[in-house]
Amino acid sequence: MNLKQINNLTELFFDQYNKQIHKNKILLSTLGDKRKNYSWQETYDFINLVSNELKKVISKGDRCLLISENRPEWFIADLSIMLSDGITVPAYTTYAENDYNYILNDCTPSIIFVSNIEQYNKLKNIIKGKTFIKKIFSFEKLPNVEIEYINLEDLIQNNYKKNLPIHKSKASRKDPSCIIYTSGTQGNPKGVILSHGGILNNCEGAIDILKPLLSEEQPRFLTWLPLSHSYEHTVQFVQITVAARIFYAESIDKLVKNMCDCSPEIMTAVPRFYQNLYQKINASFKKAKGIKKKLIFKMLEIGLKKVKKEKLTFFEKIQDSILERLVRKKIKSQFGGSLKTFVSGGGALDKEVGYFLNAIGLPTLQGYGLTETSPVVSCNPIDDIRIDTVGPPFKGNEVKIAEDGEILVKGENVMLGYWNNKEETKKVLKDGWLHTGDIGVFENDFLKITDRKKDILITPGGDNISPLKIENELVNLEFIDQAIVYGDNKPYLVALLVLNDDYLDIKNEKIDSEIKKLNQNLSKIENVKKYFLIQEKFSIENGMLTPTLKLKRYKIINKYKNNFENLYNN
Repeated sequence: MNLKQINNLTELFFDQYNKQIHKNKILLSTLGDKRKNYSWQETYDFINLVSNELKKVISKGDRCLLISENRPEWFIADLSIMLSDGITVPAYTTYAENDYNYILNDCTPSIIFVSNIEQYNKLKNIIKGKTFIKKIFSFEKLPNVEIEYINLEDLIQNNYKKNLPIHKSKASRKDPSCIIYTSGTQGNPKGVILSHGGILNNCEGAIDILKPLLSEEQPRFLTWLPLSHSYEHTVQFVQITVAARIFYAESIDKLVKNMCDCSPEIMTAVPRFYQNLYQKINASFKKAKGIKKKLIFKMLEIGLKKVKKEKLTFFEKIQDSILERLVRKKIKSQFGGSLKTFVSGGGALDKEVGYFLNAIGLPTLQGYGLTETSPVVSCNPIDDIRIDTVGPPFKGNEVKIAEDGEILVKGENVMLGYWNNKEETKKVLKDGWLHTGDIGVFENDFLKITDRKKDILITPGGDNISPLKIENELVNLEFIDQAIVYGDNKPYLVALLVLNDDYLDIKNEKIDSEIKKLNQNLSKIENVKKYFLIQEKFSIENGMLTPTLKLKRYKIINKYKNNFENLYNN
Protein backbone atom coordinates (compact mmCIF):
# COMPACT_ATOMS: atom_id res chain seq x y z
CA MET A 1 0.00 0.00 0.00
CA ASN A 2 1.43 3.36 -1.04
CA LEU A 3 0.37 5.68 1.78
CA LYS A 4 1.64 8.75 -0.09
CA GLN A 5 -1.13 8.29 -2.65
CA ILE A 6 -3.94 8.03 -0.08
CA ASN A 7 -5.97 11.27 0.23
CA ASN A 8 -7.65 10.75 3.60
CA LEU A 9 -8.12 8.28 6.44
CA THR A 10 -11.43 6.81 5.22
CA GLU A 11 -9.82 6.11 1.85
CA LEU A 12 -7.16 4.18 3.76
CA PHE A 13 -9.87 2.05 5.39
CA PHE A 14 -11.78 1.38 2.14
CA ASP A 15 -8.58 0.53 0.28
CA GLN A 16 -7.72 -2.11 2.90
CA TYR A 17 -11.35 -3.30 3.09
CA ASN A 18 -11.28 -4.11 -0.65
CA LYS A 19 -8.23 -6.32 -0.05
CA GLN A 20 -9.67 -8.06 3.03
CA ILE A 21 -13.34 -8.54 2.07
CA HIS A 22 -12.88 -12.05 0.62
CA LYS A 23 -10.75 -13.33 3.52
CA ASN A 24 -13.62 -13.40 6.05
CA LYS A 25 -11.43 -12.13 8.89
CA ILE A 26 -12.42 -10.42 12.13
CA LEU A 27 -11.27 -6.81 12.44
CA LEU A 28 -12.64 -5.63 15.82
CA SER A 29 -13.06 -7.69 19.02
CA THR A 30 -14.17 -6.78 22.54
CA LEU A 31 -12.52 -8.92 25.21
CA GLY A 32 -15.20 -7.99 27.73
CA ASP A 33 -17.95 -9.35 25.48
CA LYS A 34 -17.01 -12.28 23.23
CA ARG A 35 -20.13 -11.65 21.10
CA LYS A 36 -18.85 -8.23 20.01
CA ASN A 37 -16.82 -9.24 16.97
CA TYR A 38 -16.96 -7.31 13.71
CA SER A 39 -15.61 -8.60 10.41
CA TRP A 40 -14.25 -6.20 7.80
CA GLN A 41 -17.59 -6.45 5.97
CA GLU A 42 -19.66 -5.75 9.10
CA THR A 43 -17.41 -2.84 10.05
CA TYR A 44 -17.70 -1.39 6.53
CA ASP A 45 -21.51 -1.71 6.56
CA PHE A 46 -21.77 -0.18 10.03
CA ILE A 47 -19.57 2.81 9.09
CA ASN A 48 -21.59 3.45 5.93
CA LEU A 49 -24.88 3.19 7.85
CA VAL A 50 -23.85 5.72 10.52
CA SER A 51 -22.34 8.02 7.90
CA ASN A 52 -25.65 8.06 5.97
CA GLU A 53 -27.40 9.18 9.14
CA LEU A 54 -24.77 11.84 9.90
CA LYS A 55 -24.97 13.20 6.34
CA LYS A 56 -28.56 14.27 7.09
CA VAL A 57 -27.46 16.70 9.80
CA ILE A 58 -23.84 17.81 9.36
CA SER A 59 -21.87 19.81 6.82
CA LYS A 60 -18.17 19.64 5.96
CA GLY A 61 -16.04 20.74 8.91
CA ASP A 62 -18.71 20.27 11.59
CA ARG A 63 -17.26 19.01 14.85
CA CYS A 64 -18.57 15.77 16.37
CA LEU A 65 -17.80 15.09 20.03
CA LEU A 66 -17.07 11.44 20.86
CA ILE A 67 -17.18 10.25 24.49
CA SER A 68 -16.78 6.53 25.01
CA GLU A 69 -14.64 3.81 26.49
CA ASN A 70 -12.52 1.83 24.02
CA ARG A 71 -14.82 -0.45 22.03
CA PRO A 72 -15.55 -1.31 18.37
CA GLU A 73 -18.23 1.40 18.14
CA TRP A 74 -15.55 4.02 18.93
CA PHE A 75 -13.65 2.99 15.79
CA ILE A 76 -16.89 2.91 13.76
CA ALA A 77 -18.06 6.35 14.98
CA ASP A 78 -14.65 7.91 14.27
CA LEU A 79 -14.54 6.61 10.68
CA SER A 80 -18.23 7.50 10.14
CA ILE A 81 -17.62 11.10 11.18
CA MET A 82 -14.66 11.41 8.81
CA LEU A 83 -16.59 9.72 5.98
CA SER A 84 -19.26 12.41 6.43
CA ASP A 85 -16.53 15.09 6.16
CA GLY A 86 -16.96 15.98 9.81
CA ILE A 87 -14.17 16.43 12.36
CA THR A 88 -13.90 13.98 15.26
CA VAL A 89 -13.39 15.54 18.70
CA PRO A 90 -12.53 12.72 21.11
CA ALA A 91 -12.89 13.39 24.86
CA TYR A 92 -11.81 11.28 27.82
CA THR A 93 -14.51 9.49 29.80
CA THR A 94 -12.65 10.54 32.96
CA TYR A 95 -13.14 14.28 32.44
CA ALA A 96 -15.03 16.31 35.04
CA GLU A 97 -18.19 18.25 34.08
CA ASN A 98 -16.17 21.50 33.86
CA ASP A 99 -13.82 19.93 31.31
CA TYR A 100 -16.71 18.82 29.10
CA ASN A 101 -18.31 22.25 29.40
CA TYR A 102 -15.05 23.91 28.36
CA ILE A 103 -14.66 21.64 25.31
CA LEU A 104 -18.32 22.04 24.29
CA ASN A 105 -18.08 25.83 24.39
CA ASP A 106 -14.71 25.80 22.65
CA CYS A 107 -15.42 23.54 19.66
CA THR A 108 -19.27 23.88 19.47
CA PRO A 109 -19.99 20.35 18.16
CA SER A 110 -23.05 19.69 15.98
CA ILE A 111 -23.15 16.03 17.01
CA ILE A 112 -22.38 14.20 20.25
CA PHE A 113 -21.67 10.46 20.44
CA VAL A 114 -21.94 8.86 23.89
CA SER A 115 -21.41 5.19 24.69
CA ASN A 116 -24.04 4.76 27.41
CA ILE A 117 -26.23 6.37 30.06
CA GLU A 118 -23.26 6.90 32.37
CA GLN A 119 -21.50 9.10 29.82
CA TYR A 120 -24.73 10.89 28.86
CA ASN A 121 -25.42 11.77 32.50
CA LYS A 122 -22.13 13.70 32.65
CA LEU A 123 -23.42 15.95 29.87
CA LYS A 124 -27.15 16.23 30.46
CA ASN A 125 -26.96 19.38 32.59
CA ILE A 126 -24.43 21.24 30.47
CA ILE A 127 -25.95 20.62 27.03
CA LYS A 128 -29.20 22.39 27.93
CA GLY A 129 -29.61 25.54 25.87
CA LYS A 130 -26.64 24.77 23.60
CA THR A 131 -28.43 25.24 20.29
CA PHE A 132 -25.40 24.29 18.20
CA ILE A 133 -25.98 20.62 19.16
CA LYS A 134 -28.17 19.11 16.43
CA LYS A 135 -28.29 15.43 17.37
CA ILE A 136 -27.11 12.90 19.97
CA PHE A 137 -26.07 9.37 19.05
CA SER A 138 -25.57 6.56 21.57
CA PHE A 139 -23.95 3.14 21.34
CA GLU A 140 -26.33 1.69 23.94
CA LYS A 141 -29.93 2.58 24.79
CA LEU A 142 -30.38 5.50 27.20
CA PRO A 143 -33.17 4.57 29.63
CA ASN A 144 -35.47 7.28 31.00
CA VAL A 145 -34.04 10.20 29.05
CA GLU A 146 -36.31 12.99 27.79
CA ILE A 147 -34.28 13.99 24.75
CA GLU A 148 -34.53 12.58 21.25
CA TYR A 149 -31.46 10.53 20.28
CA ILE A 150 -30.35 7.90 17.78
CA ASN A 151 -29.32 4.52 19.18
CA LEU A 152 -26.89 2.66 16.94
CA GLU A 153 -28.37 -0.74 17.84
CA ASP A 154 -31.80 0.47 16.68
CA LEU A 155 -30.23 1.99 13.57
CA ILE A 156 -28.86 -1.43 12.57
CA GLN A 157 -32.21 -3.16 13.20
CA ASN A 158 -34.21 -0.56 11.25
CA ASN A 159 -31.89 -0.61 8.24
CA TYR A 160 -31.19 -4.33 8.04
CA LYS A 161 -30.55 -5.38 4.42
CA LYS A 162 -31.40 -1.93 3.03
CA ASN A 163 -29.34 -0.78 0.06
CA LEU A 164 -27.90 2.48 1.33
CA PRO A 165 -25.92 4.98 -0.75
CA ILE A 166 -22.15 4.47 -0.62
CA HIS A 167 -20.34 7.69 0.28
CA LYS A 168 -16.80 8.79 -0.37
CA SER A 169 -15.10 11.50 1.61
CA LYS A 170 -13.92 14.54 -0.34
CA ALA A 171 -11.32 15.40 2.29
CA SER A 172 -7.75 16.10 1.19
CA ARG A 173 -4.58 15.39 3.14
CA LYS A 174 -4.53 19.04 4.29
CA ASP A 175 -8.05 18.94 5.74
CA PRO A 176 -8.64 18.53 9.51
CA SER A 177 -9.44 14.96 10.56
CA CYS A 178 -9.76 15.48 14.30
CA ILE A 179 -9.31 17.95 17.13
CA ILE A 180 -7.59 16.29 20.06
CA TYR A 181 -7.50 18.20 23.31
CA THR A 182 -4.22 18.07 25.22
CA SER A 183 -4.23 16.53 28.70
CA GLY A 184 -3.95 19.89 30.41
CA THR A 185 -0.82 19.23 32.51
CA GLN A 186 -0.10 22.97 32.42
CA GLY A 187 -3.65 24.43 32.52
CA ASN A 188 -6.75 24.38 30.29
CA PRO A 189 -6.57 21.84 27.45
CA LYS A 190 -5.88 23.14 23.94
CA GLY A 191 -7.59 21.68 20.88
CA VAL A 192 -4.90 20.34 18.54
CA ILE A 193 -6.07 20.21 14.91
CA LEU A 194 -4.55 17.21 13.12
CA SER A 195 -4.84 16.72 9.37
CA HIS A 196 -5.60 13.53 7.47
CA GLY A 197 -2.14 13.77 5.90
CA GLY A 198 -0.48 14.21 9.30
CA ILE A 199 -1.83 10.90 10.59
CA LEU A 200 -1.16 9.13 7.28
CA ASN A 201 2.41 10.43 7.44
CA ASN A 202 2.72 8.97 10.95
CA CYS A 203 1.40 5.62 9.71
CA GLU A 204 4.15 5.58 7.10
CA GLY A 205 6.84 6.01 9.76
CA ALA A 206 5.21 3.40 12.01
CA ILE A 207 5.16 0.79 9.24
CA ASP A 208 8.93 1.14 8.83
CA ILE A 209 9.34 0.32 12.54
CA LEU A 210 6.80 -2.53 12.58
CA LYS A 211 7.68 -4.22 9.28
CA PRO A 212 10.22 -6.69 10.81
CA LEU A 213 7.70 -7.58 13.55
CA LEU A 214 4.54 -8.26 11.56
CA SER A 215 3.44 -11.86 11.06
CA GLU A 216 2.39 -13.09 7.64
CA GLU A 217 -0.95 -13.97 9.14
CA GLN A 218 -3.12 -11.28 10.73
CA PRO A 219 -1.10 -9.20 13.27
CA ARG A 220 -2.77 -8.93 16.71
CA PHE A 221 -2.87 -5.65 18.64
CA LEU A 222 -4.23 -5.13 22.15
CA THR A 223 -5.69 -1.67 22.72
CA TRP A 224 -6.14 -0.23 26.21
CA LEU A 225 -4.76 3.32 26.20
CA PRO A 226 -7.79 5.63 25.71
CA LEU A 227 -8.56 6.18 22.03
CA SER A 228 -9.12 9.83 22.96
CA HIS A 229 -5.34 10.08 23.28
CA SER A 230 -3.54 11.05 20.07
CA TYR A 231 -1.13 8.12 20.43
CA GLU A 232 -3.78 5.38 20.45
CA HIS A 233 -5.97 7.31 18.00
CA THR A 234 -3.22 7.18 15.38
CA VAL A 235 -2.41 3.55 16.23
CA GLN A 236 -5.96 2.77 14.99
CA PHE A 237 -4.91 3.76 11.48
CA VAL A 238 -1.61 1.90 11.73
CA GLN A 239 -3.72 -1.18 12.57
CA ILE A 240 -5.82 -0.59 9.44
CA THR A 241 -2.67 -0.18 7.33
CA VAL A 242 -1.37 -3.61 8.39
CA ALA A 243 -4.83 -5.28 8.31
CA ALA A 244 -4.54 -6.21 11.99
CA ARG A 245 -7.03 -7.78 14.33
CA ILE A 246 -7.77 -5.25 17.09
CA PHE A 247 -8.65 -6.44 20.58
CA TYR A 248 -10.14 -3.94 23.06
CA ALA A 249 -9.04 -4.57 26.65
CA GLU A 250 -11.60 -4.67 29.45
CA SER A 251 -9.68 -2.33 31.77
CA ILE A 252 -6.17 -1.53 32.97
CA ASP A 253 -6.73 -3.85 35.96
CA LYS A 254 -7.36 -6.79 33.62
CA LEU A 255 -4.59 -5.97 31.18
CA VAL A 256 -2.30 -8.91 31.94
CA LYS A 257 -5.29 -11.30 31.90
CA ASN A 258 -6.41 -9.81 28.57
CA MET A 259 -2.93 -10.31 27.13
CA CYS A 260 -3.30 -14.01 27.93
CA ASP A 261 -6.80 -13.97 26.39
CA CYS A 262 -5.70 -12.69 22.98
CA SER A 263 -1.89 -13.23 22.81
CA PRO A 264 -1.08 -9.85 21.25
CA GLU A 265 2.03 -9.41 19.15
CA ILE A 266 2.19 -5.64 19.61
CA MET A 267 0.97 -3.40 22.39
CA THR A 268 1.37 0.33 22.92
CA ALA A 269 1.38 1.92 26.37
CA VAL A 270 2.59 4.89 28.41
CA PRO A 271 5.65 4.87 30.73
CA ARG A 272 3.55 4.52 33.90
CA PHE A 273 2.40 1.06 32.74
CA TYR A 274 5.99 -0.09 32.20
CA GLN A 275 7.08 1.39 35.54
CA ASN A 276 4.39 -0.69 37.31
CA LEU A 277 5.36 -3.77 35.31
CA TYR A 278 9.01 -3.29 36.29
CA GLN A 279 8.13 -2.96 40.00
CA LYS A 280 5.92 -6.09 40.00
CA ILE A 281 8.32 -8.32 38.06
CA ASN A 282 11.34 -7.08 40.01
CA ALA A 283 9.54 -7.69 43.33
CA SER A 284 8.75 -11.29 42.28
CA PHE A 285 12.40 -11.83 41.24
CA LYS A 286 13.59 -10.72 44.67
CA LYS A 287 11.37 -13.34 46.34
CA ALA A 288 12.97 -16.17 44.35
CA LYS A 289 15.29 -18.56 46.20
CA GLY A 290 17.94 -21.15 45.47
CA ILE A 291 18.62 -22.25 41.91
CA LYS A 292 15.65 -20.23 40.61
CA LYS A 293 17.19 -17.04 41.97
CA LYS A 294 20.57 -17.85 40.40
CA LEU A 295 18.96 -18.48 37.01
CA ILE A 296 17.01 -15.21 37.15
CA PHE A 297 20.03 -13.09 38.00
CA LYS A 298 22.23 -14.81 35.43
CA MET A 299 19.49 -14.16 32.82
CA LEU A 300 19.43 -10.47 33.84
CA GLU A 301 23.21 -10.20 33.77
CA ILE A 302 23.54 -11.67 30.27
CA GLY A 303 20.41 -9.88 29.05
CA LEU A 304 21.82 -6.51 30.08
CA LYS A 305 25.08 -7.25 28.26
CA LYS A 306 23.10 -8.00 25.09
CA VAL A 307 20.99 -4.83 25.39
CA LYS A 308 24.14 -2.76 25.92
CA LYS A 309 25.65 -4.47 22.84
CA GLU A 310 28.55 -5.94 24.83
CA LYS A 311 30.18 -9.03 23.32
CA LEU A 312 29.18 -12.36 24.87
CA THR A 313 31.71 -15.13 25.41
CA PHE A 314 31.08 -18.52 23.78
CA PHE A 315 30.01 -19.92 27.18
CA GLU A 316 27.65 -16.96 27.81
CA LYS A 317 25.98 -17.56 24.43
CA ILE A 318 25.24 -21.15 25.44
CA GLN A 319 23.96 -19.99 28.84
CA ASP A 320 21.77 -17.37 27.15
CA SER A 321 20.24 -19.97 24.86
CA ILE A 322 19.38 -22.18 27.87
CA LEU A 323 18.04 -19.21 29.90
CA GLU A 324 15.87 -18.18 26.95
CA ARG A 325 14.01 -21.49 27.25
CA LEU A 326 14.07 -21.84 31.05
CA VAL A 327 13.35 -18.26 32.16
CA ARG A 328 12.46 -15.78 29.43
CA LYS A 329 9.94 -18.10 27.76
CA LYS A 330 8.07 -18.42 31.09
CA ILE A 331 8.06 -14.64 31.53
CA LYS A 332 6.71 -14.15 28.00
CA SER A 333 3.99 -16.75 28.60
CA GLN A 334 2.55 -14.55 31.36
CA PHE A 335 1.81 -11.96 28.65
CA GLY A 336 0.21 -14.26 26.10
CA GLY A 337 3.40 -15.84 24.76
CA SER A 338 3.35 -14.07 21.37
CA LEU A 339 4.52 -10.57 22.28
CA LYS A 340 7.03 -9.24 19.76
CA THR A 341 7.28 -5.77 21.22
CA PHE A 342 5.91 -3.20 23.63
CA VAL A 343 6.01 0.35 22.29
CA SER A 344 6.37 3.13 24.85
CA GLY A 345 5.25 6.69 24.18
CA GLY A 346 3.43 9.62 25.76
CA GLY A 347 6.30 10.47 28.11
CA ALA A 348 9.88 9.59 29.02
CA LEU A 349 10.58 5.93 29.80
CA ASP A 350 13.00 5.56 32.71
CA LYS A 351 16.32 4.14 31.50
CA GLU A 352 16.49 1.47 34.22
CA VAL A 353 12.99 0.25 33.32
CA GLY A 354 13.92 0.09 29.62
CA TYR A 355 17.08 -1.92 30.27
CA PHE A 356 15.25 -4.30 32.61
CA LEU A 357 12.31 -5.12 30.30
CA ASN A 358 14.53 -5.65 27.26
CA ALA A 359 16.94 -7.79 29.29
CA ILE A 360 14.20 -10.17 30.48
CA GLY A 361 12.90 -10.77 26.96
CA LEU A 362 10.11 -8.19 26.73
CA PRO A 363 11.35 -5.96 23.87
CA THR A 364 10.33 -2.38 24.58
CA LEU A 365 10.77 0.30 21.93
CA GLN A 366 10.81 3.84 23.24
CA GLY A 367 9.46 6.52 20.94
CA TYR A 368 8.95 10.25 21.23
CA GLY A 369 6.19 12.56 20.16
CA LEU A 370 3.45 14.91 21.22
CA THR A 371 -0.17 15.51 20.29
CA GLU A 372 0.95 18.36 18.02
CA THR A 373 2.97 15.95 15.82
CA SER A 374 0.16 13.43 15.09
CA PRO A 375 1.83 12.25 17.50
CA VAL A 376 5.09 10.34 16.77
CA VAL A 377 8.36 12.08 15.90
CA SER A 378 10.82 9.20 16.34
CA CYS A 379 11.11 5.62 17.61
CA ASN A 380 13.77 2.98 18.26
CA PRO A 381 13.86 0.17 15.67
CA ILE A 382 13.71 -3.43 16.93
CA ASP A 383 17.11 -4.32 15.42
CA ASP A 384 18.93 -1.39 17.04
CA ILE A 385 17.40 -0.54 20.42
CA ARG A 386 19.32 2.22 22.19
CA ILE A 387 17.68 2.47 25.60
CA ASP A 388 18.65 6.03 26.48
CA THR A 389 17.39 7.43 23.17
CA VAL A 390 14.02 7.74 21.43
CA GLY A 391 15.35 6.51 18.10
CA PRO A 392 15.85 8.18 14.72
CA PRO A 393 13.16 10.56 13.38
CA PHE A 394 10.35 9.09 11.27
CA LYS A 395 10.56 9.66 7.53
CA GLY A 396 8.60 12.70 6.48
CA ASN A 397 9.36 14.86 9.48
CA GLU A 398 12.46 16.97 9.90
CA VAL A 399 13.95 17.40 13.34
CA LYS A 400 16.60 19.87 14.45
CA ILE A 401 17.97 21.21 17.73
CA ALA A 402 17.72 24.97 18.38
CA GLU A 403 20.58 26.97 19.90
CA ASP A 404 19.02 26.69 23.37
CA GLY A 405 18.68 22.90 22.96
CA GLU A 406 14.95 22.86 22.17
CA ILE A 407 13.73 20.17 19.77
CA LEU A 408 12.06 21.63 16.66
CA VAL A 409 9.94 19.59 14.24
CA LYS A 410 8.76 20.32 10.70
CA GLY A 411 6.69 18.15 8.36
CA GLU A 412 3.24 17.00 7.28
CA ASN A 413 2.74 15.43 10.71
CA VAL A 414 2.83 18.83 12.46
CA MET A 415 -0.58 20.12 13.55
CA LEU A 416 -2.56 22.70 11.57
CA GLY A 417 -2.81 24.78 14.76
CA TYR A 418 -4.79 25.09 18.00
CA TRP A 419 -8.54 25.39 17.59
CA ASN A 420 -9.77 28.94 18.31
CA ASN A 421 -6.38 29.90 19.69
CA LYS A 422 -4.20 31.82 17.24
CA GLU A 423 -2.12 33.34 20.04
CA GLU A 424 -0.97 29.95 21.39
CA THR A 425 -0.48 28.66 17.83
CA LYS A 426 1.90 31.54 17.05
CA LYS A 427 3.91 30.78 20.20
CA VAL A 428 4.78 27.25 19.10
CA LEU A 429 4.59 27.36 15.26
CA LYS A 430 7.28 29.63 13.83
CA ASP A 431 8.29 29.54 10.15
CA GLY A 432 6.79 26.05 9.85
CA TRP A 433 8.80 24.69 12.79
CA LEU A 434 6.99 23.36 15.85
CA HIS A 435 8.75 24.35 19.07
CA THR A 436 8.17 21.26 21.21
CA GLY A 437 9.24 22.58 24.61
CA ASP A 438 11.51 19.55 24.98
CA ILE A 439 15.29 19.70 25.20
CA GLY A 440 17.40 17.15 23.36
CA VAL A 441 20.50 16.21 21.42
CA PHE A 442 21.37 13.86 18.57
CA GLU A 443 23.72 10.96 19.29
CA ASN A 444 24.76 9.13 16.08
CA ASP A 445 21.46 10.15 14.39
CA PHE A 446 19.35 8.92 17.33
CA LEU A 447 17.40 11.58 19.24
CA LYS A 448 17.92 11.79 22.99
CA ILE A 449 15.57 13.76 25.24
CA THR A 450 17.46 15.43 28.07
CA ASP A 451 14.80 17.69 29.61
CA ARG A 452 11.42 19.36 29.47
CA LYS A 453 11.81 23.11 29.06
CA LYS A 454 8.88 24.03 31.31
CA ASP A 455 9.75 21.52 34.04
CA ILE A 456 13.39 22.51 34.50
CA LEU A 457 14.31 23.66 38.02
CA ILE A 458 16.93 26.42 38.17
CA THR A 459 19.14 26.73 41.24
CA PRO A 460 20.15 30.13 42.70
CA GLY A 461 23.56 29.44 41.11
CA GLY A 462 22.00 29.11 37.65
CA ASP A 463 22.28 25.32 37.30
CA ASN A 464 19.48 23.47 35.46
CA ILE A 465 18.00 20.37 37.11
CA SER A 466 15.53 17.88 35.63
CA PRO A 467 12.98 16.91 38.31
CA LEU A 468 11.72 14.03 36.11
CA LYS A 469 15.10 12.29 36.20
CA ILE A 470 15.16 12.36 40.03
CA GLU A 471 11.48 11.38 40.30
CA ASN A 472 12.15 8.30 38.16
CA GLU A 473 15.02 7.34 40.49
CA LEU A 474 12.70 7.73 43.50
CA VAL A 475 9.82 5.66 42.12
CA ASN A 476 12.25 2.89 41.18
CA LEU A 477 12.69 2.34 44.93
CA GLU A 478 10.30 -0.50 45.71
CA PHE A 479 8.54 1.33 48.56
CA ILE A 480 7.77 4.54 46.62
CA ASP A 481 4.76 4.63 44.29
CA GLN A 482 4.71 8.31 43.27
CA ALA A 483 7.00 11.31 43.76
CA ILE A 484 7.25 15.03 43.00
CA VAL A 485 10.54 16.94 43.31
CA TYR A 486 10.41 20.65 44.20
CA GLY A 487 13.07 23.36 44.46
CA ASP A 488 13.01 26.00 41.72
CA ASN A 489 15.34 28.84 42.86
CA LYS A 490 15.76 27.12 46.24
CA PRO A 491 18.99 26.24 48.10
CA TYR A 492 18.31 22.49 47.78
CA LEU A 493 15.74 19.98 46.51
CA VAL A 494 12.88 18.46 48.51
CA ALA A 495 10.28 15.85 47.58
CA LEU A 496 6.71 14.74 48.14
CA LEU A 497 6.46 10.94 48.37
CA VAL A 498 3.52 8.53 48.13
CA LEU A 499 4.26 5.06 49.51
CA ASN A 500 3.52 1.78 47.76
CA ASP A 501 0.56 -0.02 49.37
CA ASP A 502 2.79 -2.90 50.49
CA TYR A 503 5.08 -0.55 52.47
CA LEU A 504 2.68 1.72 54.36
CA ASP A 505 4.25 0.69 57.70
CA ILE A 506 7.84 1.35 56.60
CA LYS A 507 9.96 3.24 59.15
CA ASN A 508 11.29 6.73 58.37
CA GLU A 509 14.81 5.53 59.16
CA LYS A 510 14.56 3.03 56.26
CA ILE A 511 13.33 5.75 53.88
CA ASP A 512 16.14 8.08 55.00
CA SER A 513 18.71 5.33 54.45
CA GLU A 514 17.50 4.46 50.92
CA ILE A 515 17.31 8.11 49.83
CA LYS A 516 20.83 8.64 51.17
CA LYS A 517 22.02 5.74 48.95
CA LEU A 518 20.10 7.16 45.98
CA ASN A 519 21.73 10.60 46.50
CA GLN A 520 25.16 9.01 46.12
CA ASN A 521 24.33 8.28 42.47
CA LEU A 522 23.19 11.85 41.82
CA SER A 523 25.18 15.06 41.50
CA LYS A 524 25.34 17.25 44.59
CA ILE A 525 22.77 19.75 43.30
CA GLU A 526 20.38 16.86 42.45
CA ASN A 527 20.39 15.47 46.02
CA VAL A 528 17.01 15.27 47.77
CA LYS A 529 17.65 16.77 51.21
CA LYS A 530 14.17 16.53 52.77
CA TYR A 531 10.79 15.01 52.03
CA PHE A 532 7.26 14.63 53.32
CA LEU A 533 4.77 11.78 52.92
CA ILE A 534 1.11 11.95 51.92
CA GLN A 535 -1.45 9.14 52.05
CA GLU A 536 -3.67 10.09 49.11
CA LYS A 537 -2.40 8.76 45.78
CA PHE A 538 -2.49 10.96 42.71
CA SER A 539 -5.26 9.68 40.44
CA ILE A 540 -7.40 10.66 37.49
CA GLU A 541 -10.38 10.85 39.83
CA ASN A 542 -8.84 13.44 42.16
CA GLY A 543 -7.56 15.50 39.23
CA MET A 544 -3.85 14.97 39.92
CA LEU A 545 -3.21 12.62 36.96
CA THR A 546 -4.04 13.13 33.31
CA PRO A 547 -6.04 10.33 31.61
CA THR A 548 -2.70 9.01 30.31
CA LEU A 549 -1.32 8.81 33.87
CA LYS A 550 1.00 11.83 33.72
CA LEU A 551 1.36 13.87 36.91
CA LYS A 552 -0.39 17.25 36.83
CA ARG A 553 2.65 18.87 38.35
CA TYR A 554 1.30 22.40 38.64
CA LYS A 555 -1.87 21.21 40.44
CA ILE A 556 0.02 18.99 42.86
CA ILE A 557 2.53 21.71 43.72
CA ASN A 558 -0.24 24.26 44.23
CA LYS A 559 -2.12 21.92 46.55
CA TYR A 560 0.93 21.06 48.67
CA LYS A 561 2.79 24.37 48.34
CA ASN A 562 2.80 25.02 52.11
CA ASN A 563 4.14 21.51 52.83
CA PHE A 564 7.00 22.06 50.38
CA GLU A 565 7.81 25.51 51.72
CA ASN A 566 7.76 24.29 55.33
CA LEU A 567 10.66 21.97 54.53
CA TYR A 568 12.82 25.06 54.00
CA ASN A 569 11.74 26.64 57.27
CA ASN A 570 12.58 23.74 59.60
